Amino acid sequence: MRALLVVNPAATTTSARTRDVLIHALASEMKLEAVTTEYRGHARDLGRQAAESKDIELVVALGGDGTVNEVVNGLLHAGPDLDRLPGLAVVPGGSTNVFARALGLQNHPVEATGQLLDALREGRQRTVGLGLAAGTPGTEDEAVPSRWFTFSAGLGFDAGVVGRVEQQRERGKRSTHALYVRQVVRQFLGEPDRRHGTITLERPGEDPVTDLVVSIVSNTSPWSFLGNRPLYPTPQASFDTGLDVLGLKKLSTPAVARYGGQLLASTPERGPRGKNAVTLHDLTDFTLHSKVPLPLQMDGDHLGLRTSVTFTGVRRALRVIV
Repeated sequence: MRALLVVNPAATTTSARTRDVLIHALASEMKLEAVTTEYRGHARDLGRQAAESKDIELVVALGGDGTVNEVVNGLLHAGPDLDRLPGLAVVPGGSTNVFARALGLQNHPVEATGQLLDALREGRQRTVGLGLAAGTPGTEDEAVPSRWFTFSAGLGFDAGVVGRVEQQRERGKRSTHALYVRQVVRQFLGEPDRRHGTITLERPGEDPVTDLVVSIVSNTSPWSFLGNRPLYPTPQASFDTGLDVLGLKKLSTPAVARYGGQLLASTPERGPRGKNAVTLHDLTDFTLHSKVPLPLQMDGDHLGLRTSVTFTGVRRALRVIV
């Protein structure tokens, strides 16, 4: 088997020595070409080259969720094709690694590499569905390119938190869970529309859901982790179904305390609930519109401000070695 290993040298939980050990371990089982990313978007370019190659059978992403997202967008630049495209494997190297952990991989890169090698020897793989987001036709965002996401997207509050975290990282702060918690508090205090949301969710054949402040789109469950604690805003979300949405219509201090507590106590069977909470399961096509431009995030990457985004849940989009 010929494989391409895409290595993010800035991965927060791996050292150069650890990466060398992982590369040697993987090279012992396959014909491996390892490439270190050199710029933002490089992993996407490498994924696209692998998709267009005629002899690469597997792409291994060594890094965090951002690296995985770039590789996936490169692999699927021309759309899903399970028979033609290389498979994907992930060695987690980021601070949270939601996609890898949702697949059942260990959060330690060495242990995850051992799982990957066992899966290759035993021929274990699965297909996963993904989310696709694009600018809505007929709006000012229609020219925005489409983009795939593996586990989560959001328009509004959660994307604002992601943007604040990225600003702190650009200033030299480490990506820690404490940093995220601080930015959640700051986003809440600075949220101008937390009592009357500006987001409307529209889907074919159904009444619109209006006045949302929070709109979390999930492709799997858990949605994220706080340390080792999994968070389940949409417990039914799955790689085998369409997309799930949690919408909140109010972010007053009592509402934040209620829904924040429910999220921390959430389980695979029970997520946040209440009169201002809306949960939708297994959606194939829907659009989020906002009266004002709001931040958009996908897989923890801040993508700027948008007023309208159309989402599609695509089943069986990619082969993953697990």
